[in-house]
Amino acid sequence: MIQRSGGFATGSWNRGVAVGSDNGVVVTVEPERFEEMVGAALDSLPDELGRLMRNVAVTVEHAAGPPGLLGLYEGVPLTARTTGYAGVLPDRITIYRRAICAICATEAEVVDQVRRTVIHEVGHHFGIDDERLDELGW
Repeated sequence: MIQRSGGFATGSWNRGVAVGSDNGVVVTVEPERFEEMVGAALDSLPDELGRLMRNVAVTVEHAAGPPGLLGLYEGVPLTARTTGYAGVLPDRITIYRRAICAICATEAEVVDQVRRTVIHEVGHHFGIDDERLDELGW
């Protein structure tokens, strides 16, 4: 489920995809189309991973996000959850539309960057750190 978001969740772990400055061109992608891209990226995940994802909401932030971030994972990764993990709000993966559009020159680049960002943030949900994600090309 994709939800529109206007704020941030708090959690014990904040991991985001960082980027440099924009390319001077902003691709305009309507919010609904961008949400479809995020949904398609989630649908492209292997079924086995989708079944393992627990207590996580994926949201799209249409307003400006934190400087330099394309996406952000906030929560307790699956690898850090213990038997005491109960009664907590869902983890949150936020994908920042404006930030992604600002670094892409075409809609096709937006589609690719959305997929890369979603996979990166889902990796954090599974407990994979930035260093390892970089090694894996994400």
